Amino acid sequence: MFIFDGLDECRLPLDFQNNENLLTISSLCSDACDLTLDPNTANKRLSLSEGNRRVLYVEEEQSYPDHPERFDVWWQAMSSESVSGRCYWEAEWSGWGADIVLAYKTISRKGGGNDCGFGRNANSWRLICSDNRYTAYHNNNGTVLHPPPSSCKRVGVYVDCPAGTLAFYSISSDTHHSLTHLHTFNTTFTQPLYAGFGVDYASSVCVCEIE
Repeated sequence: MFIFDGLDECRLPLDFQNNENLLTISSLCSDACDLTLDPNTANKRLSLSEGNRRVLYVEEEQSYPDHPERFDVWWQAMSSESVSGRCYWEAEWSGWGADIVLAYKTISRKGGGNDCGFGRNANSWRLICSDNRYTAYHNNNGTVLHPPPSSCKRVGVYVDCPAGTLAFYSISSDTHHSLTHLHTFNTTFTQPLYAGFGVDYASSVCVCEIE
């Protein structure tokens, strides 16, 4: 189910809210982390490929075994690796829409309630991506964002766990690959964090390799 509703000298300030702030991917590389999707969390309508870096919605249920960590209603999956300290990664989506998420491992997995849906509870922070609208969601409260150009399907995610900041950036498709700030969540993280992903019909999202 999917419903739309180490940098020292160059450490990024993540508390600004101006979408015109631009920075370069190269300034984030020292904090890049490598993530893969955990097959035991993937809903049975999701197919994993490319070394568990890509998740795709499929019509036919996959033959995954039952698992206590599997989302059984929401079309969602989480990363195998936890996110700690300061970490940066990128994801590229295609199709109707996708979610790019940070969540506590303790998020509920069974049923279609808000306690399981990314962004609908206190245990997850969600960026909804579509061609005509981006929305930031946490604890069932949403902020509609100005979407980047439709050609920009790649999103950068930067989390500073000690500082309690989670920032999303749109990555340009030109050769400069500049980043434009989309939204920053400011909070206090109290549990281990994991990346999460959700997809709409005929959609996919892939964890990108950062060169």
